[in-house]
Amino acid sequence: MIHTLDITISALYITAIFMIGMWAGLKHKNKSKNSSNEAGAYFLAGKTLRWPTIGLALFATNISCVHLVSLAQSGFDTGLLNGNFEWMAAFILILLALFFAPFYIRSGVSTLPDFLERRYDRASRDWLAVISVVSAVIVHISFSLLAGGIVLQTLFGVDMYTSIIAISVITAIYTIVGGLTAVVVTESIQTVVLLFGAVVISVAAYNKMGGWEPMVGVLQASNQLEKLSMMRPHGDSSGMPWYAVFLGYPILGIWYWCADQTIVQRVLGAKDENHARLGPLFCGFIKILPVFIFVLPGLFAYALSQTGGLDISALQSVENGRQVVNSKGIYTLMITQLLPKGLVGVLVAALLSGLMSQISGALNSISTLVSYDIYQRRKPDISDRELILVGKIAAGIALVVSLATLPLLNSYESIFNGLNDIIAHIAPPITAVFLLGIFWKKASAESAKCTLWIGSAVGVIVFAVNKLFPESLIGQIPFMMMAFYLFCFCVAVQVISSFIFPVRHTAESMQLYWKSPLESLQAPGWRGIGNYKTLSALLAGIMIFLFWFFR
Repeated sequence: MIHTLDITISALYITAIFMIGMWAGLKHKNKSKNSSNEAGAYFLAGKTLRWPTIGLALFATNISCVHLVSLAQSGFDTGLLNGNFEWMAAFILILLALFFAPFYIRSGVSTLPDFLERRYDRASRDWLAVISVVSAVIVHISFSLLAGGIVLQTLFGVDMYTSIIAISVITAIYTIVGGLTAVVVTESIQTVVLLFGAVVISVAAYNKMGGWEPMVGVLQASNQLEKLSMMRPHGDSSGMPWYAVFLGYPILGIWYWCADQTIVQRVLGAKDENHARLGPLFCGFIKILPVFIFVLPGLFAYALSQTGGLDISALQSVENGRQVVNSKGIYTLMITQLLPKGLVGVLVAALLSGLMSQISGALNSISTLVSYDIYQRRKPDISDRELILVGKIAAGIALVVSLATLPLLNSYESIFNGLNDIIAHIAPPITAVFLLGIFWKKASAESAKCTLWIGSAVGVIVFAVNKLFPESLIGQIPFMMMAFYLFCFCVAVQVISSFIFPVRHTAESMQLYWKSPLESLQAPGWRGIGNYKTLSALLAGIMIFLFWFFR
């Protein structure tokens, strides 16, 4: 249990975010009442977002309680290994800035399914809309609620469902009332709070350990030096050797960062193409931090547990005659044992920031998808106000459904691995359709439908076989390599289908693929350090050095 001062700080933070979200949303709503595109102002902030806001909002929507809790857990269990998910994201954000964002902005789409219809056909749009809503509910909301609920239950001693329902309702109110403007304003604040809280726990763990060298000494003494390596050899017990990272992560990452409405919606609200490019690049630079402030504290916690500096007895139990550690609660132990009162409240505020920003971003994208891609399709003459109402109702229903899925998702031993396991079976067909659609002229509408339908069906079947028969050949394949194999299958389906059903381009679809990859670099961009090509090269160079250093 935590001190009254910390509870007060946490309560004040929640109240402040709620009031700021309501103020920002209502202020923008009043400005847009006389607008000819009231729905666009609600769902896409009137396309007025600038690059700092986009970058911070992208990071805040990505980083949630799942990252704070589960990356610390992964640091405790496997060391820096899962930091690959954070640093590989920087390369995918470069792809978003260079190749995907220009098309999205130039085509003027409100949603990614809308873009898919313009490049392919209506059936592809419908399928992606449904998949995007389902993934937003499970991937972006349910897992975040689960992670947040575990922490809040441990800290406050209240029922997990009671605490997360309360937080969810508060977040849903300002998100549903204020739309994307309320989301990005609160996310920008929450990102700063989240980063500050993560730095606090990192410094506390570092100081308690006495620095880097003592931690390395503990790892060496316990024969665990491989925990410092991000590039693992073939046959590594983690199931994630170096080649699995480079082959599998891009499949997950392109779907997540370039083709998922919840994430890309911030880019769709950009003021212009330059802001749409620089926002993801800014986020890419911020993504350097999580390895040091989310993953590394978990590794320090492991070293401290070996020296008695952190008491993990509360996490230990006996199963089948041997002692095991349920590391899901390691972040909570770090908060309560390493921080003085007052700072615990700041860390709780950081956790709540991650939870609330993830929920708000996902709810806004769900309301946009349901309104534009499902409801408006069937009632094209619907007014903007009715469209907004439909979106608000959809967001409320999505929140209820996500709460209902929590008991099922709680069966995963590792929250982070569970999250990525599900993504690995969802992403391959969508990644294939977007990549081939943007870079290959001959990708046809019929081939996109075949790839989405067949690829999604195969993904579900493989996922079910994996869970029902874990000892089977399929069950033995790590999820990162499974994502790569499924992607190769989907590419083969689309290429073969494109030759069987040749493409018939419309005047619009002819403008929605790159004639050459270099074509995307022809736009001059801003001068100086703010040029998207300069920043892309700088970010890529930094990431290559970091991977080499922690190889």
